[in-house]
Amino acid sequence: MRTNFDQLLEAGCHFGHLKRKWNPAMAPYIFMERNGIHIIDLNKTAVKIDEAAEALKNIAKSGRKILFVSTKKQGQEVVAAKAQEVGMPYITERWAGGMLTNFPTIRKAVKKMSSIDKMMTDGTFDNISKREKLQITRQREKLEKNLGSIADLTRLPSALFVVDVMKEHIAVAEANRLGIPVFAIVDTNSNPNNIDFVIPANDDATKSIEVILTAVCDAIKEGLEERKVEKADESAAEAQSAEDAPQPKERRTRVRKAAPKAEAKAEKVAEQKPAEEAEEAKAE
Repeated sequence: MRTNFDQLLEAGCHFGHLKRKWNPAMAPYIFMERNGIHIIDLNKTAVKIDEAAEALKNIAKSGRKILFVSTKKQGQEVVAAKAQEVGMPYITERWAGGMLTNFPTIRKAVKKMSSIDKMMTDGTFDNISKREKLQITRQREKLEKNLGSIADLTRLPSALFVVDVMKEHIAVAEANRLGIPVFAIVDTNSNPNNIDFVIPANDDATKSIEVILTAVCDAIKEGLEERKVEKADESAAEAQSAEDAPQPKERRTRVRKAAPKAEAKAEKVAEQKPAEEAEEAKAE
């Protein structure tokens, strides 16, 4: 797939930060400076989006999960909507420290949410005081707000997609520590050195975030579709091989077992025949 240059331009992906706020490590991605603001080279942005999209497509095709992260207001709704479209987990409220490096504890918190739901359905909730009910309900709401979007994430994600690497520096640090590849929209004021797949673009405009997420999520959808097709082909191939298979092993075993019995019977008959002939000759 090829990202449309004009779409990136219309969305304002090329607007960086003020020159005095820039990070020198972003110099390769800066096209020019105008009115004290750095302009990002959209040709490089388009190439980097395509590279990231291809890698994310392969991850989705292999059946692994990608965790989307954007706790900044401009990206919350867009990230939540796009991640839900492709069935991927996401964090838009608050990054809890240890979300990745202390993943078993996070899973316990998610299980706690499930146990509260069970209490509400099996009647246990009706036998406790109003004060306890209120406390449990508030706890459930807090867990749902922070962790509800990763309830289906039973193991560490295979990749992280981050909208603002400065704001989500803890998430990036945890992913780097665990060797999880990081895909990120990186603005001119950020450090791209800890990012595996850098997408140089404006990370403050909702339209900019949306156009990039649309491109990568479309690639993820393609990967998921290809995975479905491959699974269907494998199932059909297995069914065909089952039909074309030779006679069952059990039947061949029976034939083998029956053969020695037949041979033994023939030998017995052969032994009895001379004796019978001798008796007949004697009688005559």
